[in-house]
Amino acid sequence: FPVLVYIHGGYWQCLSKEESGFAAPPLVSQGVAVVAVGYDTAPKGHMDAMVRQVRRSLAFLVRRYAGMRGLYLCGHSAGAHLAAMVLATDWTEYGVVPDIKGAVLVSGIYDLEPILHTYVNDALNMSREVAQRNSPMLCVPPAAPNSCEVLVAMAQHDSPEFRRQSQEYGQALRAAGWSVSLLDLAGVDHFDIIEKLSEESYVLTQV
Repeated sequence: FPVLVYIHGGYWQCLSKEESGFAAPPLVSQGVAVVAVGYDTAPKGHMDAMVRQVRRSLAFLVRRYAGMRGLYLCGHSAGAHLAAMVLATDWTEYGVVPDIKGAVLVSGIYDLEPILHTYVNDALNMSREVAQRNSPMLCVPPAAPNSCEVLVAMAQHDSPEFRRQSQEYGQALRAAGWSVSLLDLAGVDHFDIIEKLSEESYVLTQV
């Protein structure tokens, strides 16, 4: 069975895996297992730890469920950032290499430096070094022969910065040899672009 791993958003400081089940029913009805991943949000968690926790969650899944037919990542907003960091993982220290078939990155943040001087960083307390180390834009690995397909999705009514980062990260992946599709969804904003995954007929659910 294929497994979709969902990573929630909330600017790394709110929401949880307990609130992430809305995407499951349409997918489970098609034989897909859905796993919602949690991580220690700020101020308890810091950025390095969150990235490590999500990576460890995937390593755990691979060890625990041998019958999986490939892993698919889906992250929204801060969760798309964490999913993108998973794509940049050196798996040697984790002892397993997850068979990631695809990644759906929805309205994500791929360069953390612009948020250093905003209220978002009040709880995160990131230094410039931490922001750079954990910016997917700055650590795009060259595509391997078995690299997964990546879908970068953004909402028509996302802020200009979210849209800019989505486009630039997609271009950076493509330049590194990854297979990338960009999906610009009309008539949705930063929130309902992901909430509508509860609907079977929604374009992103279908994709």
